[in-house]
Amino acid sequence: MDETPEQLTRHLDDLQAFLRREQPLLAGLVDEYRNLDRAAYRLGLLPRNESYANQVSWWPLISILGTFSAGKSTFINDYLGADLQRAAHHAVDDKFTVICYAADGAPQTLPGTAMDADPRFPFYAISREIETVAAGEGRRLDSYLQLKTCPSEKLKGRILIDSPGFDADDQRTATLQIADRIIDRSDLVLVFFDAHRPEPGAIRDTLEHLVAKAARRHDATKFVYILNQIDVTADENSLEDVVAAWQRALAQKGLTAGRFYRVFSRSAAAPIKDQQAAQRLGAWRDQDMAALETRFGQVKVERVYRVAHALRRMCSDIESAIVPDLRRRLRSWRRFVLIGDAVVVVAGLVAAAAWLLSGVYWAGGLSYAPPPTLQAIMQSEALTWASVAALVGAVIAAHVGFRAIARRLYRPKPDEPAAPAYMKSTRALRSVLLTAPAGWHFITRRELSAVFIKAGEFIKQLNDRHIDPDGIAATAAFADAPVDSMMSPDSPVDSAMDAPAPSEPSIPADPSPATAAPTPPATIILGHDDETPPPTPTDSTAPKEMAGATVETDAADTPTETDAGTKPPAK
Repeated sequence: MDETPEQLTRHLDDLQAFLRREQPLLAGLVDEYRNLDRAAYRLGLLPRNESYANQVSWWPLISILGTFSAGKSTFINDYLGADLQRAAHHAVDDKFTVICYAADGAPQTLPGTAMDADPRFPFYAISREIETVAAGEGRRLDSYLQLKTCPSEKLKGRILIDSPGFDADDQRTATLQIADRIIDRSDLVLVFFDAHRPEPGAIRDTLEHLVAKAARRHDATKFVYILNQIDVTADENSLEDVVAAWQRALAQKGLTAGRFYRVFSRSAAAPIKDQQAAQRLGAWRDQDMAALETRFGQVKVERVYRVAHALRRMCSDIESAIVPDLRRRLRSWRRFVLIGDAVVVVAGLVAAAAWLLSGVYWAGGLSYAPPPTLQAIMQSEALTWASVAALVGAVIAAHVGFRAIARRLYRPKPDEPAAPAYMKSTRALRSVLLTAPAGWHFITRRELSAVFIKAGEFIKQLNDRHIDPDGIAATAAFADAPVDSMMSPDSPVDSAMDAPAPSEPSIPADPSPATAAPTPPATIILGHDDETPPPTPTDSTAPKEMAGATVETDAADTPTETDAGTKPPAK
């Protein structure tokens, strides 16, 4: 049963209320998604019981994909510090498992239907989507999805999704549909490969789905490739050779940039006889795990940018891709219909002329006698009107037939974004002479432009929270601070005074004015060649007030932690 527009409104209200508590900065974007929905409703891109807000994940999302026995479950258990997922050398779980934080002590397992009706999760209304590609499978949602809770602190503010072993050769359509949905809405996608088996060439189709398609995406940078269980290669092959073999395999699928993260589970690692190899593998593992932890920590900030960027991208796609595609298809559709109508009209006129001219004969000169049928029609008013109605009906039937044929010829594929809008623009009662797509007028363009600008302003506000390259904002805030605020315990002045003073050059006890060198202007060094050392201060008579000012500026520029990230110090 489809959701009603009233239910959709309530769901968006609930989502906005949740965001006001969890991430107030994002709550305002829900209204911009509503504005985008209104423009899409006019164009026919969305039915009125759907929203673009349901096509993004509002929670930070890390998805974990990979082949069978690639060590995904063991990695999750080690990362969370909990025995949550079953791990074995064969496929033990054929469901997508959504893992989120819960303060309760014991982990719980909930059915997939718990997420199908909750717009905060990336699987909201997934049952309907599965039903469109695999009839009857949408009712079996619990066979594909499950929700697990865990009290691990590492889950706070993010969701992990563990996928069943991926094998594109023998994967059900519904499973691939869910995998694509996960990939589209994730902030970070970890793709696991077994360092030992199978060989890269043995999983060609899986590489095609997980790598080749990813390399062509606009968000390809969110894919991270992990070579897991590298400990099993220590006694057989050089790890460098294993990594090189996988890099070649991925390069053949179009992935020419990026790196492999080399990891293994210390708790499940096979004993390594060569101690040097064990130390080398352990160092690589620790280094790459630290890099992964850094990426995990960026997910919350990336989520906010992703939601805002998705809004801008949708506006841009509608105006620069979907509407031009609609115009092109409608031009072809209109041309086909008008040519068909012209052919029918011309053919009808030729036939009528031939029929009328059949009464022309020669009798000592040109003479004309109307055909008997025409005489009968002209003598009866009822037959006259019936004939006119028949002619008009024939023309209309031919026009409708040409519209239907052209509609099928130029119709987009059902999964293309322009498909519903095309059907609306070519509906039966809409004039073929209208050149613009249905609903595409100045009001729609103005709304799209306003949403696009608002999303851009939102991203700019995010940038202001996280970056301040010139230090202007921090310095201005310090300079404009009122005296009362500066005297408060939390003022930037007190913070500066409490900060440790930087080392100063020695100052002569009583420098002579005659011999004191002038203070050189401040120099900002952006970079230097290895052969040219950076200039060093030579003036040992710099006044102490300059050092004090430096301390104050450094304190004012000290980054502060926010819920969305850390502001770097100004350079």
